Amino acid sequence: MAGRRVLVAGDVILDEYLIGATTRLSREAPVPVLEFEARRLIAGGAANPAANIAVLGGVALQVGVVGADAEADALRATLSERGIETGGLFVDQARPTTVKTRIMAQMGLRFPQQVARLDKISRAPLDAALTQQIVEFAAAQITTMDAVLLSDYQSGFLTPPLVAQICALAAAAGVLCTADAQGQFDKYSGLGIVKCNADEARAYLNRDLRTDDDFAQAAVDLRARLALTVGMVITRGADGATFATAAGEAGRSPAPAITDVFDTVGAGDTAIAVITLALAAGAHLSQAALLANYASGVVVRRVGNYAPTPAEVIAALDGSLR
Repeated sequence: MAGRRVLVAGDVILDEYLIGATTRLSREAPVPVLEFEARRLIAGGAANPAANIAVLGGVALQVGVVGADAEADALRATLSERGIETGGLFVDQARPTTVKTRIMAQMGLRFPQQVARLDKISRAPLDAALTQQIVEFAAAQITTMDAVLLSDYQSGFLTPPLVAQICALAAAAGVLCTADAQGQFDKYSGLGIVKCNADEARAYLNRDLRTDDDFAQAAVDLRARLALTVGMVITRGADGATFATAAGEAGRSPAPAITDVFDTVGAGDTAIAVITLALAAGAHLSQAALLANYASGVVVRRVGNYAPTPAEVIAALDGSLR
C-alpha cells in the first residue's frame, strides 16, 4: 500500500485533549476538580483517515474547510507533522474550524477518563462559490490520485452537489472512490465502495440484522440499492466485517480476538483508510476488509484517534496465525 496517493475529502476536525489530575470534588458542583497536566492536539474527523493513510506509507492530500482562526493553523501544523498535504484546506470566513475539546481526568488508570466534551462547530452547508473552488481543485488533482476517500461527519462539507461532482471526476479519471457514509447513504450512490457499521445498516434498511446470513443479505441489498461498482462493507465490531461485491459475492472477514478494548473512537476511520489503500494496491475486497479489521483492532486498544503503523498491523496478523 506504500506510495498510493489518496485524496481525502470531508469534515476535518481538530481534536483537543486537556488532561488533568483529579484532586477533589468541586464545592460549586458535583464534578471533579482537575489540575492541568497536558494538552494534546490530534487530527480528527476526515483528517483521521488521512493520518492513517500517511502512517501506513501512503500519500494523503487533505481537502476540507477550516475557519480563519488559530485552530486552523494548529490543524494545518498537526497534519503537516504527519506528512499530509494541506493545500486542499479552504478557508470559510463564515464558520469556525471545527474543534472537539475533551476534558480528561488522570485517575491512576492506564488511560485518562473523559469527563466532558465541548464542541465548536458549524453545520451550515457550503455556499456555491466555495463549492466551485473545491471542485476545481479536485479536478486539477484527481488524475494524479490512486483513490478518493470521502469521510462524512455531517458537518456541512460533503453536500450532495459536492459529492456528485467529486464522484463524477473520479469516475471520468478511472479512480476508485470510497466513502464512510456515517448513515448518509443515498448521496453516495454510484461510488466504488461504501462502508457503514451494523447500526447504520439496520437503520437504513429498517430491519433487524443478527446472523451472518442477515448481514450478508444486507450487504448485497445495500450494494444493489446504491449501485456500487466495487462493493459494500458493513463493519460489525468483534464479529468482523461483512462484504458484498459487484460480482455478487458475499462473505465475512473475521476480526481478531481482543479482550482489552479501551476506546472505539477512530476505528471506523482506520477501516475505511485501510480498505481504500488495499483496494488501490490491488487487493480483493475480502482481503481489504480483513486488513481493516486487524488494523482497527490495534486502534481500539488506545484512547482517542490512533493511526496504526505497518509493523503493528503485521504483528496483529502474525499473532492471529500462531
